[in-house]
Amino acid sequence: MNWLFPLILTLHVLVALAIIGLVLVQHGKGADMGAAFGSGSSGSLFGSSGSANFLSRSTAAMATVFFLTSLGLAYVASHSTKTTGSIMQDAVQSAPVLPVPNPSNDGAANGAEQNAPQEGATGQDSQDKAAGIPQ
Repeated sequence: MNWLFPLILTLHVLVALAIIGLVLVQHGKGADMGAAFGSGSSGSLFGSSGSANFLSRSTAAMATVFFLTSLGLAYVASHSTKTTGSIMQDAVQSAPVLPVPNPSNDGAANGAEQNAPQEGATGQDSQDKAAGIPQ
């Protein structure tokens, strides 16, 4: 059953391209009036009315095949094997990230010193030294 979907899809695309080609080759309704005054379309391959009949019948046949392949694609897609679960079900589980211990953290006694701003952290001390301001 796995080979049926690509086969129908390929046929569907080819028929769609054939319909596009047939519609582009056909003449509009106004082309018949020009043929009556000798515009030259009456000397075509199938005659003045023969080409319209052949092309319109071919387009109708291709449209029928396109409709049937559309129904076939819908049927095959709806009756395909359904999988259960999530797409993330087979994802690789990564190890949890553990916090890195800080070697300078000796406990609560150093907590106040760690939170205090260090010299040169703001850049103000270097500016004071450059200006000659004593501390």
